[in-house]
Amino acid sequence: MTAPSTSPASSRGGRWIKHWDPEDETFWQETGEKVARRNLFFSVLSEHIGFSIWTLWSVLVLFMGPEYGLTPADKFLLTSMVTLVGAVVRVPYTFAVAIFGGRNWTIISAGLLLVPSVAAFMVMEPGTSFSTFLLVGLLAGVGGGNFASSMTNINAFFPLRKKGWALGLNAGGGNIGVPVIQLAALAIIGASGGPRVLLGIYIPLIVVAAVLAALFMDNLENVKNDTGAAKDAAKDAHTWIMSFLYIGTFGSFIGYSFAFGQVLTNQFGRTPLQAAYVTFLGPLLGSLIRPLGGWLADRYGGAKISLWNYVGMGLATAVLIGASMEKSLALFTVAFVVLFVLSGLGNGSTFKMIPGIFQTKALAKGLRGEEAAAYGRRLSGASMGLIGAVGALGGVGINLAFRQSFLSYGSGTGAFVAFLAFYAVCFAVTWAVYLRRPLGGSKITAASEAKPQLSYAEV
Repeated sequence: MTAPSTSPASSRGGRWIKHWDPEDETFWQETGEKVARRNLFFSVLSEHIGFSIWTLWSVLVLFMGPEYGLTPADKFLLTSMVTLVGAVVRVPYTFAVAIFGGRNWTIISAGLLLVPSVAAFMVMEPGTSFSTFLLVGLLAGVGGGNFASSMTNINAFFPLRKKGWALGLNAGGGNIGVPVIQLAALAIIGASGGPRVLLGIYIPLIVVAAVLAALFMDNLENVKNDTGAAKDAAKDAHTWIMSFLYIGTFGSFIGYSFAFGQVLTNQFGRTPLQAAYVTFLGPLLGSLIRPLGGWLADRYGGAKISLWNYVGMGLATAVLIGASMEKSLALFTVAFVVLFVLSGLGNGSTFKMIPGIFQTKALAKGLRGEEAAAYGRRLSGASMGLIGAVGALGGVGINLAFRQSFLSYGSGTGAFVAFLAFYAVCFAVTWAVYLRRPLGGSKITAASEAKPQLSYAEV
């Protein structure tokens, strides 16, 4: 058994591990697990701060009172555009890991977070034009990319049997950056501090994350830049099916994270401080439960967990519609927090499905052992960036739906009706593609599949 080597490659700088085979149980027990867990920890730290910077403007808009001259529609548009940039940059961030190495790109991507943070620090004051706020807000979108590169990197470190837990923990630790920055804002607003205090806290933390990544993370030599994998993943129907399903879970999580506070202030007349007291709860619980979603998917199958999770999300949304129409703040808040929790659970279960799907495809092709594992890692890693990017676009849709709903009806009720219909479609797609028993033992014919459709039920 060959131990991992961290000697630098001759043509590429940084710490490079030349041998990595997590599917080998002996390798994993003796050396692999320790290295993988160390990289997971520092990856989570960087991704956590990335999420905080990405969702920074969901907090900053709470500081922006009438003296800033922005309408509710302006604020929803601002947060929508920040979400959009975060979704788009996830695609190049996914492939940056193979070009630069997981450690090296974590250092770079963490350092890039200084740009939107310093820019916001400079312009955050009354009298600044909306176009300036919009431009600086767009810069914060780079924080959304950290998720894609982090997930692609950690996916390569862990064996298939541990991916649900590892990816769930990695993503959950990153997602929790949303409630943490909201809690920090709550403390600052409560102490009558300004938005620059919040930015002054995060700027040095970004530097710390970059330095720790440089000191303690590793690159994997066998994760090569593979444009063929990107093309193969883009051609595979499952990449786009899972992208659609991830809109329902992560799109909901990030969209509601940006919008929750604004809905409370605009629909229920809450002050920024009153809104801040509750807005952190949903993202916090949704983040904490994501690893559980991955663990449940490891144990019972991601498709099964995701299916019933969409049922729960639909029921919670139906309650929200009723609470919105009845103007019941207490019921509305509880139902919204429950919806956050379910979105986090579904994030873990849907993302666990990705490596399982491509591993199943490898076995259907007749591949076995390390060859099958390599095929699964190759396509699942490439597809994660695309799936994560499309899923994040759901956050854009949610904020735009709220904007239109408030413009048309003066409340978020219309948007919630649309969300309910979407969750029903997600349920139908999950059942039809991954859980429905084929009639008469029919086979899947697309994408050179050779297995019954039921074979995906355990992914």
